[in-house]
Amino acid sequence: MGDVTLTGKTWVAFGEAGAVGTVHSVEGGYTYKLLDDSEYRGVFPALDVAKSALHASLLPGTPWPEFKEH
Repeated sequence: MGDVTLTGKTWVAFGEAGAVGTVHSVEGGYTYKLLDDSEYRGVFPALDVAKSALHASLLPGTPWPEFKEH
């Protein structure tokens, strides 16, 4: 997903070992990427949906990350 225009807030997802990814507000909803990603992973209609998608992208069994707004 190449062209994404960030429009405002960012949430950093923290796991047991530190930051694992970020969620961003964009035109049309929210997007996320893990720290190792080079591109954003789609646009989701709601913040909770983007957070759930980020969590689903982590290794199976990984606890729900703590999201801190920045």
